[in-house]
Amino acid sequence: MTVSTDTSALAGVSAPATRLRSLGWVARRAAGGVFVLWAVATVIFFALRLIPGDPVDAILGGPGSQASAEAVDQIRADYGLDQPLIVQYFLAMSKLVVADFGTSYALKVAVAPYVLTQLWSTLILTIASLVVAWLGALALIISTSGRGRISRALGSGLELLAAAVPHFWLASLLIILLSNTLNWLPPISVPGPLGLVLPVLTLALPLTGFLGQVMRESLANAYEQPFVLSARARGESEWGVRLRHVLRHAALPGISLSGWAFGSLLSGAVVVETIFARPGLGRTLLNAVTIRDIPVVTAVALLSALTFIVVTIATDVIDRIVDPRVTEVATR
Repeated sequence: MTVSTDTSALAGVSAPATRLRSLGWVARRAAGGVFVLWAVATVIFFALRLIPGDPVDAILGGPGSQASAEAVDQIRADYGLDQPLIVQYFLAMSKLVVADFGTSYALKVAVAPYVLTQLWSTLILTIASLVVAWLGALALIISTSGRGRISRALGSGLELLAAAVPHFWLASLLIILLSNTLNWLPPISVPGPLGLVLPVLTLALPLTGFLGQVMRESLANAYEQPFVLSARARGESEWGVRLRHVLRHAALPGISLSGWAFGSLLSGAVVVETIFARPGLGRTLLNAVTIRDIPVVTAVALLSALTFIVVTIATDVIDRIVDPRVTEVATR
């Protein structure tokens, strides 16, 4: 009776303690995310002001605006550009706290709604690319693992080749092959699913190779574990062993790296959206940097950082659910 009572008491104590540790983990991640956003905003603020040129020229539409000195002085006063740099910094940070990104210098529209419309297009591209990369990596390692040295070498070679191909070179190759030669797909992004195929393939194929390389080693290690021998001893087929037992363990490194992979896709979207003339955060950021549209650059960078932070935290949560050992190590 005493042992049973003690065990129940320990279980009752450990459950709240585990919840407290989990809440502490969430709080630490949230605090870290806030710090990252502040750091990104600070770096952008000072970096853009190191670029040669006057922000007033961007507001007036370019260096050749022929604006009078009185008009230039008025614009400086309206936008706070006549204040000392440190004052401009604190004014900018105070506005960002309430998500006030101001008005675009070039487009003369509110920045927040404009950037949010571009975010949706980029999210569709990156999420679709991540799904395709995962499906491709899983299909490749499942079909080439456990089939002899030649099959494994072929799979490893394809993964290495895919991971090493730059986005701009792959995009050019896909346009030449699938658009110009075979005439299967449009060479630029058009409305509808067909306009998404080439941009998704361009982003997904290098990531497919990287995920395949990471998971292949984990798959080989999983085949050597005792649970695989037990499953085979129970009479399970080779495909049953792969799909029910081995695949879950092989996918763990890929899940852990999915947050990083999403960030990589966001950065690659700048190149891909430019090549395929697709609207999105990438093209918006490139155009804003070119014309020195500081509010738009700040909004795009912070929104990208926030998206990356949210996806990274979600990936960590999924990782903890799939592999409880992560939670046990983190709460010790």
